[in-house]
This record gives sequence, C-alpha cells and structure tokens, in this order.
Amino acid sequence: MLPLALGALGIVFGDIGTSPLYAMQTVFSIEHNTVQATRGDVLGVISMVLWSITLVVSMKYVSLAMRADNDGEGGILALVALLRRHLQGTRRLAAVMVMGVLGAALFYGDAVITPAISVMSAIEGLAVANPSLAELVVPLTVVVLSLLFVIQRWGTGVVGRSFGPVMVLWFAVLLVLGLPHVFANPEILAAVSPTYALMFVAEHPLVAFVAMGGVVLTITGAEALYADMGHFGAKPIRFAWYLVVFPALAVNYLGQGAMILGDPGAVSNPFFLLAPTWATLPLVLLATVATVIASQAVISGAFSVSRQAVRLGMLPRLAVRHTSREEGGQIYVPVMNWILFAGVLLLTAAFRSSSRLAAAYGLAVTGTLLLTSALFLLLARYVWRVQTWKLVVYLVLVVGVELTFLGANLTKVVAGGWLPLVIATLVVALMTTWRRGADALHAEERDLEGPLPLFLRMLHKHPDLVRRVPGVAVFPHPNATTTPLALRTNADFNRVVHDRVILVQIVNENVPHIRHVDRVEVDDLGDATDGFVHVKVHVGFTDSQDIPKGLALAVGKTPELDIDLDEARYFLSVLTVQATGHRGLRTWRKRLFAWMYHNAANRTEVFHLPPERTIVMGAHVEL
Repeated sequence: MLPLALGALGIVFGDIGTSPLYAMQTVFSIEHNTVQATRGDVLGVISMVLWSITLVVSMKYVSLAMRADNDGEGGILALVALLRRHLQGTRRLAAVMVMGVLGAALFYGDAVITPAISVMSAIEGLAVANPSLAELVVPLTVVVLSLLFVIQRWGTGVVGRSFGPVMVLWFAVLLVLGLPHVFANPEILAAVSPTYALMFVAEHPLVAFVAMGGVVLTITGAEALYADMGHFGAKPIRFAWYLVVFPALAVNYLGQGAMILGDPGAVSNPFFLLAPTWATLPLVLLATVATVIASQAVISGAFSVSRQAVRLGMLPRLAVRHTSREEGGQIYVPVMNWILFAGVLLLTAAFRSSSRLAAAYGLAVTGTLLLTSALFLLLARYVWRVQTWKLVVYLVLVVGVELTFLGANLTKVVAGGWLPLVIATLVVALMTTWRRGADALHAEERDLEGPLPLFLRMLHKHPDLVRRVPGVAVFPHPNATTTPLALRTNADFNRVVHDRVILVQIVNENVPHIRHVDRVEVDDLGDATDGFVHVKVHVGFTDSQDIPKGLALAVGKTPELDIDLDEARYFLSVLTVQATGHRGLRTWRKRLFAWMYHNAANRTEVFHLPPERTIVMGAHVEL
C-alpha cells in the first residue's frame, strides 16, 4: 500500500496538487470580475472551493466513480466498456459510444494543454524571481518538456517513485504554509460551511457565476485521477487522497483566504505571499519541480485512455509496453507519448505564455466532467439499479456544480477556449473514422475469409484441388470460426496447404502472469481436420505475446502438435486497403483510415515472430 500510495502521489495528484499556485489568483483577477477582498466574498469563494473539491473529487471520483472499474482500469472509457457489456438497445449503446468518444477527445485536449501550461507557468515563476531570465522561458520550457517525455519509457512506476518524495514534500509545504495564517485568522474556518457559498451565489449571482470559471482550476486533474486508477489501484489512491492530498489542499486554500481577509492586497499573488520573504525563491524552485510533475498525471492518463480506446475499437492497434511485473496498469505507449510531445511543443511555440493558455484550460476539464457524470448515472441506473432518490441527489449536488462550471467556461471560448474544442474535433474525427472504417473492413474481411468448417470440408472432400506439402504452417488468427486470409490465399493462388496447420489465438487475461501449465489450450476442430489444430495461448498482462514460446508449450499435446518448431513457417494475414471505392465512407475518411491502418503496430514484432521464417499474405480491398 505505502509504495503504491507514494507512487500515486508522484503520478496521480500532480495536476490537482499544484492548483493552489494559480487558482485563487485567477478567481480574484478574472477580467470584468467584481469579486472583492471583503469578508463575504472571501468566505464565499473559499467555501465554493472547498465544496467543489469535496463534491467533485472526494464524492464523485474518489468515493463513487472509482468503484466503476473495467478490469482495474478507470476513466471515461472504462465506463463505456462497462455499459457496452451490460446495456441493451442500439440507441442507448450509440449514445454511450458518442459520449465516450467526446469525453476521451476532450481528455486528450487536457493532456496536451496541461504539460504546456504547467511547465511554462513554472518557468515563468523563475523569471519573476530573476527578470533577466524572461527570454529563456520558452527554450527552458522546451528542454524540461523534452526530458519529461523522454523519461516516460522507464514506466510510471519508476517515474512515480522518483516524483513521489518530491510531492510528499510539496504537500507538506502546502500544509505548513497555510496553517500559520489559519491560526492567525481562524475566522476563515467558517468557510467550511456551505452556507457561505450559497449566500455568495444568492447575493452576487453574476459575480459568483464568473468566479466559477476560476474555481474550476482547483479541481483540474480530477479526471486524470480516475483515468490513472489502473496504474496504482483504487485503494492506494484513496489512501493518499484522504491522508495527504485533501487535507493539504484544504488547509492551503483556507490559509490563502485567511491571509486575504487580513491583507486584501494579497490577492495579487496569494500563494507565494503565504511564505516569508526569505522562502520565496526556494518556494519558486519547488513549485517549478511540482508543476513539471503535474504534467505526469495527464500523460499517464492518456496512456490508459489510449489502451482502452484500442480495446474498444476506437483507435488502431498500438504498441503497449508493460513496465511493471506487479501492476498491469503501469504502461508506456510510445506513439501516444510522442504525439503528445509534438502537440505540447506546438502549443508552447504558438502561445509562448501560460496566461494565453489559461482560458483554454477549464473547458476541456468541465466537458469531460459532465460526460463522465452522464455515463456514471447510466451505469448506476441501468446496471447497478441504484435507487432513484440517490440519483437525484447526485444530479443536484454534483451535476449542478459541473453544469455551472461548464457555463462559466463557455464564456471563454473566444479568448482561447476554442483550443480544446479544436483538439477534440480532430480526435473525434480520428476515432469515428477508425471505428467506421474498421467495421467496413471487417465485413469485407469476413466475406474474403469464409467459414473455417466449410474450408476444411472442401479440403477433405476434394483433395485433388489443393496439394498438401510437407511442413508446419502457423497462422495467428483471432478466432476459430473463420479461415485465416493467408491460409485461403495460399490455397487459392498457390494451390498448396501444409501437412500441419496450426491456428494460434492469443487470449489476453487480466492477471499479471499465466503459469506455463495453464497457458496453452488445444481445441478440437471437429472431424475431417486433416492435420489442422487450433491453439489458444493465454497470456497475462506481464507476459509477452510470444507465439513461438507459446507453441513450444503445446508441442506433443496432440499428434498434430508432434512437430519441430524450428522448421515452422509463420503466415500473417494482412489486407492492403485502398481508398478508391465508390461506397461507404467519404473519400477523406477512407484516406485517413487507410493511413491509420497501414501505420498500426507491426504484428511481427508484437508476436515475436522470426522475420526470416515469417510470410505476409493477404488480399487487396477497396473501401
């Protein structure tokens, strides 16, 4: 528990843990806002902050949403997977998929914006301490971001253990900075009561509405917290949240409010003014490191979302590297890492200032919050059969707050809120194109493959049509019902089929490791199989999808498997997709799908097939 909780502190809570740096300053300095440093306004704002964190993070995500895991994975696509498994009805499933795609797209927008704004704001903090460094902000930001994305290959476990102690220090500093001011002005503790937030809204509804656009910054990272659940598990995250993170955040925000009550001028930079003058520079340096770490939460979350998107058929096959032998969620997705890196560098070069990115920050977060709530309510209503009154309470307390957040951030669309919408639109285009293209391609593939039993009967009844040649042919294939395309192609064009034919299906299990004695399962294909055999190779998330090693465990189990694997030939089935058809998808979607299909992960490498004994065969398809 403790090592995982420490890792979670370094990965999961970096984003939300650095919100005190800028959230309160933003609330009191929003353009055209009239929030004043009066007792009523300060108590109202702090109360809104505390209860937003309590309702959205503690209640919604930590207590409720983290119960909804898909084989240990969290995030909006975990909810989609659970609902697809249990919901009935085409319309409901279609609505679920639409919300899942939109939520994942907005999360990717957050994953691109967060590293850019977090690291840039940190470097800008150093420039405040030494104005001569102002011209180095962008170059230093690029260097730090480059290092951050390069170290991802070592895995979230290693990164988390490295970042964890730093974040323990950070949260301790948050606590130490806030406590003296709370003791000096204990009146701020009244903000713990939600009545002050309600009074603030009742007395100044327009001001409170606009202020919510800044208050939402206190809960950025909540969705990443849920998406990162697969990296460490729910219990370590809950342990770290309630024992360390929540108390430190609450005390720091209370401390900032207490200081503003005593000195209204502190609204200019309430976080750094919490510290004595001598501690400003060390605090800036620690904040720099902490904001760099904040980027890790959404990067790790993006890895988890990407893997789930592949499983749900929303993205093409990606190379996924497991970086832990204990935790299946600790993964590294190289292609997604470098795509995020390119996007972050582009934003850094284009905006060149964290203040220019600030307007874009909240919209991606609030949109994802609402979509997650909608999917969670569907799960609670139709799968868990939760009582109606409980759903109503959730709607009022959580969804009501999130709708207010969304409305406040929609006012920022022109000022920069368009950025996550553009990113989300691009991601939606990719996901919907892949989904529709894959469905069309699979239909074509099934027609080309044909039923396996029919193919076997043809070989048995008409041996003169296809000559059987000596040797062992292995065909990786996802099922035992259709004929591998490479097998049919070899029979149709070369008029030969090997004496021994092994169909191999990789079955992924949600456990760390499958014992060798349990890994292989040999299936009977029925009568008249004539040297054919179907083998299932079960692998855990830390096991390699190594087909030759899996087959080595099956040798000798049946007469058909009494073979020499060193002489085996491996045949991969592929389709060459060309966007020249005159039906189905639009031309630009066909071309986009063809590009994604041809750039999917190489199955020869995924299955560890020997290149010198691997033959790629298939057919040409026009979409």
